[in-house]
Amino acid sequence: MIAGLADSPWIAKFERFLSAERQLSAYTVRNYLNELQRVASLLPDDCQWQQVTHEQLKAVLAKLHRRGLSPRSLSLCLSAQKQFFSYLLREQQIVANPAAQLSAPKQGKPLPKNLDADSVNHLLDIEVTDAISARDKALMELFYSSGLRLAELAGLDLNDIDLVEAQVKVVGKGSKERLLPVGAMAVNAIKQWLNYRKLLPCQDAALFVSNRGSRLSHRSIQARLSYWAQQQLLSAKVHPHKLRHSFATHLLEASGDLRAVQELLGHANLSTTQIYTSLDFQHLAKVYDGAHPRARKGKN
Repeated sequence: MIAGLADSPWIAKFERFLSAERQLSAYTVRNYLNELQRVASLLPDDCQWQQVTHEQLKAVLAKLHRRGLSPRSLSLCLSAQKQFFSYLLREQQIVANPAAQLSAPKQGKPLPKNLDADSVNHLLDIEVTDAISARDKALMELFYSSGLRLAELAGLDLNDIDLVEAQVKVVGKGSKERLLPVGAMAVNAIKQWLNYRKLLPCQDAALFVSNRGSRLSHRSIQARLSYWAQQQLLSAKVHPHKLRHSFATHLLEASGDLRAVQELLGHANLSTTQIYTSLDFQHLAKVYDGAHPRARKGKN
């Protein structure tokens, strides 16, 4: 590490600010700190953060670009710089943000691939023969039913799911809670899984646990989706985000209601959040029930 920059007490203060006040995830905070260390390694040894100039930061980005850093990585690095110097400005350590006018190379934005409805139905059409297959069917149904992120599903506890009201409470990015409808197929699958769960030596209140009773890890969930894609002979790889994107694509195609879909997805963008705050849960549930393929099935 470079003394005076990576070891600066302002880095530790910035870390506390991101965690406590901004309530960013530990993963995001770690990424920001790693990027600041990367920047520090390319600045003069005797430099202090309060002395860093716009020209120096521009030169750092150019050097990283020449080293082959991807546009996405450069954008993350620049974001970390802007956030950090904005914090120093707030703390009156500098009079202007030297990173404010910097820009990273534009990124291509290919749409993530999704599964068509038939492929999803085939993936979820598994025979439940034991606790593991019951659990896997329930978690895949819930992924596709409610468009959850991997971290959101892995973090669910028993008291987060309401099978009577057919809804689930999730904690998304920035520790923001949102209430989501759960389709009939997912409700039935979760009920079946809970009957098996009672027989396991559960160690905590996690909704989805291993056969040893511990909360399922992110990696375990990803592995189970990959396993069932192979078992069901799907040609495409299956991962949590693909089910989430399939949820959004199919719901949008059927409803045409972009605002409701974005609300259900829990986008963290502030402007998006402000636009959709007028949409209440009843409206979202109505759109969901009328459009989602797995919600319509099983209804009288």
